[in-house]
Amino acid sequence: MAPVILALKNEPWANVRILATAQHRHMLDQVLSFFNISPDIDLNIMRPNQALTTLTARLLLEMDEVLLSEKPDVVLVQGDTTTVMSVALACFYHRIEVGHVEAGLRTWDMQNPFPEEANRVIAGRLVRWHFAPTESSRQNLLREGIADQDIYVTGNTVIDALLMTAENDVELGVELDPSKRLVLITSHRRENFGEPFRNICLALRALSENNSDVQFLYPVHPNPNVKDVAHDILGNRPNIFLCEPLDYAPFVTALKRAYLIISDSGGVQEEAPALGKPVLVLRDETERPEAVEQGVVKLVGANYERIVAETQRLLDDDSAYRAMAQGISPYGDGHGAARISKILREYFEFTEAAAGEVLEEDLIEA
Repeated sequence: MAPVILALKNEPWANVRILATAQHRHMLDQVLSFFNISPDIDLNIMRPNQALTTLTARLLLEMDEVLLSEKPDVVLVQGDTTTVMSVALACFYHRIEVGHVEAGLRTWDMQNPFPEEANRVIAGRLVRWHFAPTESSRQNLLREGIADQDIYVTGNTVIDALLMTAENDVELGVELDPSKRLVLITSHRRENFGEPFRNICLALRALSENNSDVQFLYPVHPNPNVKDVAHDILGNRPNIFLCEPLDYAPFVTALKRAYLIISDSGGVQEEAPALGKPVLVLRDETERPEAVEQGVVKLVGANYERIVAETQRLLDDDSAYRAMAQGISPYGDGHGAARISKILREYFEFTEAAAGEVLEEDLIEA
C-alpha cells in the first residue's frame, strides 16, 4: 500500500489520512519508517494469541468510531487480511465507498488459505472499486458477478514497492558466505501448522544434509506453532541460518541474493519472479496461478518427497533452473499505484462535474 499512499499524497485533490490497524505490528513499523510514512490513526489492534473472532470484533468496534469521526469519502484497503474484511464491512454499514487493492485473487477453497480466502471473498461483495492485479483476477471477479465497469486491472502495487526498494543496497544483517548459493525460506501459513509444517522442516533438514555447500536462510515467524518446531528440527544444522523475521528492505536484499526460494507466502510468489528467482510454493493451491502458468513458480505442498526432489533438481540441473529463472513479472510493471490514483481522480472529477450540472439545472428552474 505504500506506493498508493505516496502517489495519492502527491495529488492536490486528495486529502490522505492513513489508518494503521497494526494487525501485524512487528512488520508494520519498519515498513512505515522505510517509506517515510506516518499513520494519522493507529489502532494497535494486535494482542498475543488473539482469536480471529476477537480480532474481528475489536476491528469492527474500533472502525465504527473512526468512520464516525473521520467521515471519509473513500477508504482503500489492500490484500486479504482480517483487517481488509472487517474494514470493508464497517464501511458498508456506514455507506462509505471502498477500493480494494489486490482484488480478485481466488483459490475457490474457503479453507485454503485460511482465513484469507474468506476475507477477500467477503470484501469483494462489499467494495466499490476492484483494483485487480491481473486479467485472471478480473475474470475471477466477473465469475462472481461483479460488474465489469467496477473492475480495473492495475497490476499489483507490491511490484511497485519491490522495484522501488530493490534500487537500494540494504544490508541483509545476517553473516553468510557470498561464495555459496543461498536458498531463502519462508513458512508461516496457518493451514501448514502441525504435521504439514513438521514435514516441511524435515525436508529442509534433509536438503541441508545433502547439500553442505548450500546455505539455507530461514527468517522464522514468531508464532510458537512455527518457531518451536523450526528450532527443534533445524536449529542444529551448520548450513541452516535461523533468524528473526527480516524487515522489508533486508528481505528484498535476501530475495536478490537468493538462488531460489521455498515459501508459502503469497507476496513472495509475486516478488521473486520479478527478480528472476524460482519459487517452490509450500501449498497445494494458489490464488496466483499466473506465475505457475508461466513456469516460474511450482507448487510442492507440504509433501516431504516433492520438496526434496524439486529443490534438488533446481540445485543440480542448470537447464531446469534457467527455465524457472526467467525474470517474468506477470503481476505488475511498477505503475500500479499511478493507475489507481488516476482512476480515483477521474471518479472525483466526474462526480464534481455531475454535482455542478445538477446545481446549474436547479438555478435555471428557480
